Amino acid sequence: MSDFLDFKALERPKSPNTYLVAPAGFADQAKPDEAGPVFDCSPESLFGRIEALIGMRKDWRLESLDAQAGRIYFIAVSKLFRFKDDVNIAVLPAEGKSTLAIYSASRIGHSDLGANRKRVHELLSSLQVT
Repeated sequence: MSDFLDFKALERPKSPNTYLVAPAGFADQAKPDEAGPVFDCSPESLFGRIEALIGMRKDWRLESLDAQAGRIYFIAVSKLFRFKDDVNIAVLPAEGKSTLAIYSASRIGHSDLGANRKRVHELLSSLQVT
């Protein structure tokens, strides 16, 4: 059994406590909140940058990664209440460049007060500058 999310079969809950970024057509059953950005580097390079970013964060705990498949799964732990959110990433080739899909989801509660969106945007912003 894989720890990695099947983006093709992903069905998002009705609650507003998830955030999805994905290229068009990648998450067949779920509507992304925004399209996956394209990066001017190889998928291998992007994967390494994401892995390094996760390693620098004390509140992000790497659970599984598969460089060949371009898959990463980590748990983000909130500082105050120690809530755990699941974050799945798929790094994909994109016409000589790379793109990604990210799904960040709270384990409990109805609303996350924008925490998953903020986390995804923080990760994407960090990747744009590195």
